[in-house]
Amino acid sequence: MEKPQLLILDEPMNGLDNQGVEHMRSVLLALKESGTTILLTSHFKEDIAYLCSEVYRMDAGIISKQE
Repeated sequence: MEKPQLLILDEPMNGLDNQGVEHMRSVLLALKESGTTILLTSHFKEDIAYLCSEVYRMDAGIISKQE
């Protein structure tokens, strides 16, 4: 996939060491800057705050947008 329009990732940082996390973050930010839409699930608030421009939260099966 050279230039995906949409990328769906489930816990992409899970199991990575610190260097792997930093590399994955830089790859995702570069894709974001190039216009790729990325749907990302994560339990780590740090990843969400660093990478996401819109955040939605699921609680008890209800999805709501975070402000």
